[in-house]
Amino acid sequence: MALEITIEDSRWQEAGLEALAHQAVGAALGHFGLDPEDCEIALLACDDDQIAGLNAEFREKPVPTNVLSWPAEDLAASEPGGQPAVPEADFTGEIPLGDIAIAYDTCLREADAANKPLADHLRHLIVHGVLHLLGYDHISDLDATVMEGLEVEILGNLGLDDPYTVDDSL
Repeated sequence: MALEITIEDSRWQEAGLEALAHQAVGAALGHFGLDPEDCEIALLACDDDQIAGLNAEFREKPVPTNVLSWPAEDLAASEPGGQPAVPEADFTGEIPLGDIAIAYDTCLREADAANKPLADHLRHLIVHGVLHLLGYDHISDLDATVMEGLEVEILGNLGLDDPYTVDDSL
């Protein structure tokens, strides 16, 4: 897999990010019949300060967020709820998909608030980021339904619970 991981916050190493990222990326790409060995993704594992800077620069929102993604190509469907275009290999035979950034502080806060293991939440957010690279989005209700359904299915194949189910017993 051409997954290039840059760890800017050492807490990600302690969280086992590399193995979890490879697992999540492989599951997401495999779901679409894409060979992870043929796909190029760069993952930046950072903190809230760094992702807030990226969020300000690219989305004009100077606040931390959990995950950001920059697709190499716009594969988005032309109609809400539609299927994105299939990514194609470039002249080298690789499929450049894009970049993902993920913030430790926000991810940990969200995992704690949801009473979920950080590893599970991390895999969810990486799958979420990969889906964005593949042209999926959640701007419209139809798109959100499609994207969330894919996330639930991919995470279920990893043995993880539906991240959108709220545990009312807490």
